[in-house]
Parts: sequence; C-alpha cells; structure tokens
Amino acid sequence: MMDRVVIVFLRAPEKGRVKTRLSKFLNDTFVLELYKGLVKDTLDVIETAGDNALYFWPPGKKEVLQKWLGNKYAFLVQKGDNLGQKMSNAFVDMFKKGYTHALLIGTDIPELSANIITLAYQELQTADAVIGPSDDGGYYLIGFQKSGFSKIIFEGIDWSTTLVLDQTLQAMDRVSIQYRLLPGLNDIDTPKDFDALSCRVKDGGKIGKRTLKMLNSYGN
Repeated sequence: MMDRVVIVFLRAPEKGRVKTRLSKFLNDTFVLELYKGLVKDTLDVIETAGDNALYFWPPGKKEVLQKWLGNKYAFLVQKGDNLGQKMSNAFVDMFKKGYTHALLIGTDIPELSANIITLAYQELQTADAVIGPSDDGGYYLIGFQKSGFSKIIFEGIDWSTTLVLDQTLQAMDRVSIQYRLLPGLNDIDTPKDFDALSCRVKDGGKIGKRTLKMLNSYGN
C-alpha cells in the first residue's frame, strides 16, 4: 500500500487554540481533551489505510506532537498563506514523494470510519477525485489520483463559509475533473453539533472510544 497516503491536518494540542468555535461555549480544558480524543480516534481509523502524513500548525510544534503521538508518523508543517494553499501544497508534496493516491482529512469528524476511507480509495480507482461533504457546506475529506490532481481546485474558494463545497465542485467541473461524492458526515463546531452527535450515538451511531468518553462526560 505504499502508493497510498492519508494526509491529516491538525493543530498542536494547546488549550484555547484548538476547536476555537467550540471554546466560545464550553470549557477550554474540556475542548482540549475532546480535541485530543478526536485526533487519536482519527489516527486509529487510518492506521491500516496506507502511509500517514501529519501536517501540523502552527510551526515549531514538531517535538510537542512527537511526544504526544509518537515517532511513527511523518510530521510536516503546513505551508501557504491560506487553507487552500496549505492543502494544495500538501498534495503536491505527497505526489512528488511518489504516492499515486492521496486523501486529506481533518480531525473533527467523529463518525469517520475505516469503511469511508476504503470507499474513498475504491472511488479513486475510476475517478480523478473524491470528496466527502459535511453539513456546514464544506467537506471533511478530499482525495485525488496523482494524474487527476490540479492546484486550481483550491484557488478562489471562500474558505470557512457555506460555499466551500459548491465552489470546489464547480472548480472541478470547469477543469473536467471527474469526482465521486462520499456519504455526508458532520463535524463538531458548536454545542448544537455535540447534541446532535449524542442523539446519533444513542440511535446506534459509531464513534471512537476516546470521543465517546468525552461525549458521555459532556454536561456532567
């Protein structure tokens, strides 16, 4: 599986600097522990999916991350002036290293599963790109075959808005990139998101053990 890599975008685990939208409503210590649980649960999901490259922010936190997560991952600094440039540059890096299929994910999708990762790779066998929509108008996963990648996809996007997914798909259409959509998943940015996640779990939804522990302690 050396032709495959999962790129993970994450921040160093610092109180008050992760999941900042959620920190407006919840205790910083709780939010930090939730974030750390989400990260480790995400890494568990992708453990057998191929090689893993962790792109972190801000710079200068490599030793902090290595102490926390161990030395089995490649830690690289996100490079670029905005999110689009950072994502584009990460794909360029991985394809230069010889990978032919690359996925990029964040760390705030508690219902991300190994099945989703497997499906994404399967879709890339017959499509140039794959994208997983999130309910806030963005996406939780984007992936490319090396031959189907274009930096244009990440240009002119209104990041952190409800327009991200639509603008990205329009960009793919303009340059004739064939894409497949994955099942929609939800991220966790507000207490409302957390409450909705709790309801889905009670109805049988599956999340990682660390995130489940934090969910069970929410409100206690």
